[in-house]
Amino acid sequence: MGGNSSPRVGEQKKNEEITLKTIKDAIPPSCFERSLLISTAYVIRDCIYAATLFYLALKIDLIPSQALRVLAWIVYGFFQGCVGTGIWILAHECGHGAFSPFPLWNDFMGWVMHSALLVPYFSWKITHARHHRYTNNKQRDTAFVPRTEKEAADSPNYLPAWLEMLEDTPIYSCLSLLAHQLGGWQLYLLCYVTSGPKSRPIQAKNTSRFQTQSHFDPTSSLFTPSQRILIVISDIGLLLTGAAIYYLGQQVGLLKTFLLYFVPYFWVHHWLVAITYLHHTHPTVPHFDDETWTFTKGALSTVDRDFGFIGRHFFHHIIEHHVVHHLFPRIPFYRAEEATDAIIPVLGDQYHHDGTNFLQSLVQTYFSCAYVVDNNKDGIFHWALPAKVAAAAE
Repeated sequence: MGGNSSPRVGEQKKNEEITLKTIKDAIPPSCFERSLLISTAYVIRDCIYAATLFYLALKIDLIPSQALRVLAWIVYGFFQGCVGTGIWILAHECGHGAFSPFPLWNDFMGWVMHSALLVPYFSWKITHARHHRYTNNKQRDTAFVPRTEKEAADSPNYLPAWLEMLEDTPIYSCLSLLAHQLGGWQLYLLCYVTSGPKSRPIQAKNTSRFQTQSHFDPTSSLFTPSQRILIVISDIGLLLTGAAIYYLGQQVGLLKTFLLYFVPYFWVHHWLVAITYLHHTHPTVPHFDDETWTFTKGALSTVDRDFGFIGRHFFHHIIEHHVVHHLFPRIPFYRAEEATDAIIPVLGDQYHHDGTNFLQSLVQTYFSCAYVVDNNKDGIFHWALPAKVAAAAE
């Protein structure tokens, strides 16, 4: 990729398949070292960024020009959203145990940071671990599992008749992408959308009573009985943050609270959905049936991309070095570049990287990758692409 498409994973010869041990042996042992000091320094840095932006935003009303005030709020929302995404990613490090060698401290820091962003930390951690365990498994993955042609055709259409008439128009497509970016994360937390049919724990699926698929419900079918206390702790964190937001609203008013907290909040959601979607959705990268999938195949079916200064500085390299993260999620993000450079010669054509402009890729991928097909009946699903896109991917 990166202008040139790489061979499909399903087309690699068996004697070219690489074991996880072979990949790990290529990585310097120092890449697996987790430093509490370095990780904490990044947290402090990002908190200083967030506090500075917040303080400056409180002074925006002093700007005499209304046009400049509007511009200042737009700039604030964007950059605070970038900082918030970085804080989300640091909590993500905690969830994988990559923040430090101390599990309890990792969970405490992850709980604090995610709660501040209205993310139920332990609830997310549990389902995200399944995503890593079953990456690109058509049945068991939890995030952006693609539909087959039949599933796409059979899916119910809830659009009113007047809106259905606009379904093939550019304006509808743009609104659909906007809804995908701003509502996808909430729908995942509330309803577990885009997950595989076998991605819930067996203990929960075998119960006869009604259960939700919500990350906020301790009795949800997403969790085992032993995990319920962790969901309660997650919800307590959200309630504490909600109380802080309410207090902020009492001090500065609803409009300013919306501008200070919720505009950056939706920017964070936009970036999270875009990053996750593009890591696991690409015209040349397959998904696998249960019987064909292996952990290594799934992890190698993720895609590294580029997002320049923002991706490396604010987003802590999560966009640029995601393949190695799926192979070895305990490698800290600040060692991921060295680890990626070490595995590229070993992986060869099985390493996926796309250097296309990130936002351009988001638009192109969203409109091109609608459903997957298993044309060879070998348990390997490839995207059914428009002719122009398929030719470009060759």
